[in-house]
Amino acid sequence: MSAVLSALRSAGRRQLSASTAGVRQATGSHVFRIDTYAQARRTMPKGWKMSSSTFSVGGHDWRVECYPNGDWQEHDGSISLYLNHASHSKTGDAIAEFRFCILNQVDWEEPSWTRFSGVRLFSDTTDRSWGWADFVKHENLEEEKDLYVKDDCLAVLCDVTVTAGMPTDDHAEAATPKPEAVAAAPHFDLHAELVSNNQKPDVLIEVGGETLAVHRRVLEARSPVFKADLSEGATTVLRVDDMDADVCKALLWFIYSGTPDMNQLETADTMAERLLVAADRYKLEELKQICADALRRRIRMSSVGTTLALAERHSCPELREACMQYISFPGNLKALMATDGFEQMKTDCSSALLELVLKQMVRLEL
Repeated sequence: MSAVLSALRSAGRRQLSASTAGVRQATGSHVFRIDTYAQARRTMPKGWKMSSSTFSVGGHDWRVECYPNGDWQEHDGSISLYLNHASHSKTGDAIAEFRFCILNQVDWEEPSWTRFSGVRLFSDTTDRSWGWADFVKHENLEEEKDLYVKDDCLAVLCDVTVTAGMPTDDHAEAATPKPEAVAAAPHFDLHAELVSNNQKPDVLIEVGGETLAVHRRVLEARSPVFKADLSEGATTVLRVDDMDADVCKALLWFIYSGTPDMNQLETADTMAERLLVAADRYKLEELKQICADALRRRIRMSSVGTTLALAERHSCPELREACMQYISFPGNLKALMATDGFEQMKTDCSSALLELVLKQMVRLEL
């Protein structure tokens, strides 16, 4: 700094002052073991939580909170996980990002059900706890309990990165950038409304060997692409190529109801991937985001390569970042390189993504 000031004074600036600001980050991890998991599931009511011991990262104390049967009635059938800023009354606001994952207790290599928070502000004006109400469904965990519930014990890994030096008062919003606003879908059943008003379908969609009857005004109102396809008023039959009939039905379900069939999205093979492609094609941004979130919850070693390529092709930055963070988990990159999917990923992904992968290779000294 002194050299800078000397140079500026030499240039004629006499009344001169200076200050310095910077950003520091500290990262720590905590494993929260839940013994007698089955008993907790059986005996704890909805809304009851189990809390980890406090752990310190970046000068702040934190606590993992787990609701074995969900935090609210609508989340029955799921485990809810939150990170609580335990020292808020002493240390004030905190800016942090975190990751939760349920550990594979057999080979310890491939974590499952991983979620990344992005940057969050822990404060009285936002929230002192952040997390996910539907972190993992009981039925999905049950399917792989031999890997993730060993000796009736569930192990949750929490990685926390705390950022210091960023503003948390007048400019707090700058630390928690908001995603670009997306127009909310109408949350009512358009199909029921049209039927009650005796409005019959006036367009037929031919897709995957099936014919679906739909309402022109609904398609035009919800999708600019459908609106363009139907711009010629005489069009009564619309042919949709390169799409399966079940995907088109799921797309229409969302267009009419404003919500996707989450059970189908979470359980049907490849539905989330195919529906994301369809949502992007027809400019349904909310549905596209919902599909991307579903895929983030299901990142596995067997799918991360194809999911990364999908995120790149269809401009899903949060899904892309989740894949890259998954790959950076110790041991995952080496395991990924040994799969057939890695060669395909190098073909499908952009040079920027490959550069990130190569940086990880250098860091891990593979």
